[in-house]
Amino acid sequence: MTFSVRIAVRGYELDPQGHLNNVVYHQYGDHARWECLRAAGISIDDLREAGVGPVTLENTIRFHRELRAGDEVEVTCAFEWGTGKTFRIRQEFRGADGEPAAELTGVGGLMDLRARRLVPDPGTHWRALARTPAVLGL
Repeated sequence: MTFSVRIAVRGYELDPQGHLNNVVYHQYGDHARWECLRAAGISIDDLREAGVGPVTLENTIRFHRELRAGDEVEVTCAFEWGTGKTFRIRQEFRGADGEPAAELTGVGGLMDLRARRLVPDPGTHWRALARTPAVLGL
């Protein structure tokens, strides 16, 4: 399952060339990830009560074409689970015409907020927190 959310590009998010500032792609990616968690039934309060929090360890963006003020962009979010303490997240940014504007790939983890260390097997923790784990690919 691939989750997605639509976002309208706002004028104040542009760089001097008139296209979406590169930093905003990270913000849009974060927004899509939080919305994905919410769609899975996980709230910030749920995370706090469980004593864990998501962390970003790495993000890479590949740009394909510009986004400009007034454009609508669909941002996807797909989790990839493996072994160990981390997981991958693949995100696509597509314009209203469906053409790719950018890709964001990231590595994340789930931190034990008391120990300040990544939890082992984060998928197990996410599955326990989620009311709809399929949204997270679990």
